[in-house]
Amino acid sequence: MTQRWTSAECAAAWGVKPATWLGYVSRGQAPQPLPEPDDQGRRLWDADEVRGFPRPGAGRSRSGAGPEAEALLGQMREVADRMEELRARQRELLSAGKRQGLEISAMAKALGISRQTAYGWLAD
Repeated sequence: MTQRWTSAECAAAWGVKPATWLGYVSRGQAPQPLPEPDDQGRRLWDADEVRGFPRPGAGRSRSGAGPEAEALLGQMREVADRMEELRARQRELLSAGKRQGLEISAMAKALGISRQTAYGWLAD
């Protein structure tokens, strides 16, 4: 006979909260429930299917990631590096604007940052 688990038991098996488990299920990142609920109307899952399903999220191993996934991660790192360069340029322009006496609001708007961020950067 198939061992059947509730959402709470599935969540415990995966080391997540029940709400997280149900989120995974709704996004197709976990097995779908069995067609028949239990006597109390609760959805149930096949325990073996839950144990064997690759868990998404934190802690998931990338060991099975192929070349396409690695290439995508490389592109993400490149974008992050460029963003750091652009942030540094924003700071330079903000400092130059301050030296010229420009208003914080105008500079923040032109740079696409909040006034609080501008004030923080200028205080550094």
